[in-house]
Amino acid sequence: MSNNDIKVALIGNPNTGKTSLFNQLTGLNQKVGNYPGITVDKKQGICKLSATQNAVVTDLPGTYSINPTSLDESIVLKTLLKKDIKESPDVILVVADVENLKRNLLLFSQIKDLEVPTVLAINMVDQMAKKGISIDLSLLKKELNTEIVLISARKNEGIEQVKEAIIRCHVAAKASPLCGINHQIDPDYFTKLKEISTSYSLYELWLMVTQNSYPEAITTEEKKKLIAFKQDTSKLKKYQHKETIYRYQEINKILKKTYIVDKSKATDLRSKLDKVFTHKIFGYVFFVFLLLVIFQSVFDWASLPMDFIDSTFAQIADFAKSSLPEGVFTDLLTEGIIPGIGGVIIFIPQIAILFLFIAVLEETGYMSRVVFLMDKIMRRFGMNGKSVIPLISGTACAIPAIMATRTISSWKERLITILVTPFTTCSARLPVYAILIALIIPNTNVFGFLNLQGLVLLSLYGLGFFTAILAAYILHKTLDVKSKSFFVAEMPNYKLPSVKNVFYEVLEKTKSFVLEAGKIILALSIVLWFLASNGPSAYKNAEKNTIENVANKNITDAELQQKIASAKLENSYIGILGKTIEPVIKPLGYDWKIGIALITSFAAREVFVGTLATIYSVEADDEDTSTIKEKMASEVNPETGKKRFNFPVGMSLMVFYAFAMQCMATLAIVKRETKTWKWPLIQLFGMAFLAYVSALFTYQILN
Repeated sequence: MSNNDIKVALIGNPNTGKTSLFNQLTGLNQKVGNYPGITVDKKQGICKLSATQNAVVTDLPGTYSINPTSLDESIVLKTLLKKDIKESPDVILVVADVENLKRNLLLFSQIKDLEVPTVLAINMVDQMAKKGISIDLSLLKKELNTEIVLISARKNEGIEQVKEAIIRCHVAAKASPLCGINHQIDPDYFTKLKEISTSYSLYELWLMVTQNSYPEAITTEEKKKLIAFKQDTSKLKKYQHKETIYRYQEINKILKKTYIVDKSKATDLRSKLDKVFTHKIFGYVFFVFLLLVIFQSVFDWASLPMDFIDSTFAQIADFAKSSLPEGVFTDLLTEGIIPGIGGVIIFIPQIAILFLFIAVLEETGYMSRVVFLMDKIMRRFGMNGKSVIPLISGTACAIPAIMATRTISSWKERLITILVTPFTTCSARLPVYAILIALIIPNTNVFGFLNLQGLVLLSLYGLGFFTAILAAYILHKTLDVKSKSFFVAEMPNYKLPSVKNVFYEVLEKTKSFVLEAGKIILALSIVLWFLASNGPSAYKNAEKNTIENVANKNITDAELQQKIASAKLENSYIGILGKTIEPVIKPLGYDWKIGIALITSFAAREVFVGTLATIYSVEADDEDTSTIKEKMASEVNPETGKKRFNFPVGMSLMVFYAFAMQCMATLAIVKRETKTWKWPLIQLFGMAFLAYVSALFTYQILN
């Protein structure tokens, strides 16, 4: 960012097309970080406004007003009040939905009163004819005293005009308030408030008083005077209420002259679709059918690219082994790094397909119907309809899902949602499920068209969701937390998903998964390889003892090399660790190798596959270039002589991973959101106990 760049804050109500506009303005020149000191996503991008002028666009969280009711909304207030002077915008770009203009203009009127140059982009104008809406644009510009652009962000219409308006606003630099707040409330009170400082607009000072948030540059003396205005809290609440009424009165006057809706000209499909999607019976039937399609697709569409990736990494390891000179580096590369990375890359097709479906559902507006549909059910279990979003987005990753609970106003409902969200099957569990299902469930069709492996995967997702609901009910009945509960949901218009938005969403989420998982797995693969390739004296003598063993005199050279590799692994540092915990996990059907994978996957669940890939690669003889799936399929239980990954063991492992809290990053986020270690520790030990007991019962019954 250069000093010449214009800082633009992009703001608007939820579901106004803010993300679409951000993507059109910034394209691939965007990055995701965090706001200082908190875990809320901060999306920024560079926009080329003209041949000589760039803008840095910050996409602020969606909000209905500057008076925050959640952590996400508080970010908007802090940015607009110059909490951090470096983040302070030069121009504010407000996005409004043409069909909900009245409600959207409440936020616009507040921003206008901050006296910062403001552009109003009215989105979805391609829907105006269908909705019977007409706008007198020139009169509306005059009444609102601001730059207004009609756009369709999805169709890339009006984007150049938005860029031109930003430049004009920045050049003008000065902005006047729209409503002002002192005229009809208490002129004397607000005259005295304005006398505190000439550096800030009257509305900025009012927000400092009501929201207890101050700019970075405010003086100690000014702050003391503002605090004195807080003494009469009943007066503040009364004035805030009057302010909202006054704003809506002004907005109504303006829209009466400039905004006409003629329902007789509307050709609306929305009401017809809502009758089906929110129906008390058909709504649930359609939702379950949709989930079935998604999980069938995850397996069917991904099978070919996954097999290709699996075999490619096996060939890469083989090529490296034959091309590079023998030594420690070659062993590390072929037995540690390549199998470890391959254990992540192989699952990109399945994860990308899952993210694709979630992005499409959100883009079309259907996800909001799911929230509305599920509210009555969720309330019985101590949550509300908004809890569905974290639970469903938890199928991608529990971390942003837990952060998404900030939109839930009731602390008890939010806490319950935070505690149960890790039960929903996240994308990190998908690699574990995928490899185990492929090993123990035959690839056949049920009823001629339903893939059995896809049905098993759907049932595992169902198990996670059912457990989350059951845990929520128990917490609802046992938690002694008092809080008020109310539910407000917006039903956006249905729309065709933007290919660009869906592409960016899938790319960003998949890239995030691969990079985050890849860093952990690469580091652990190197550590695991070292621990598996070194050991005390028994490790160093393993080759000699195996060769001298009388039982090995008549076996082939290949079998001897395999026994030497197994003996070395068993007596390595990692083998000793695995053997130590083996008595605890043996009743679950696991051996010491699986035990090592369980321990390492407490850092992140997806590490399970990478760990086994590393262990089996170290144990294999030099000629073995099998894929990870083939190595796991050929693993034998020495006590029974049968396959290690048989049906009872595979089911036990899947049940264990369905319930265990194996994600350190999620625990850290829970601690951040609840501001205490109490709840994440309850999650960790409670879910681990449930996972162990459930896996034990599963194995013992099936065995």
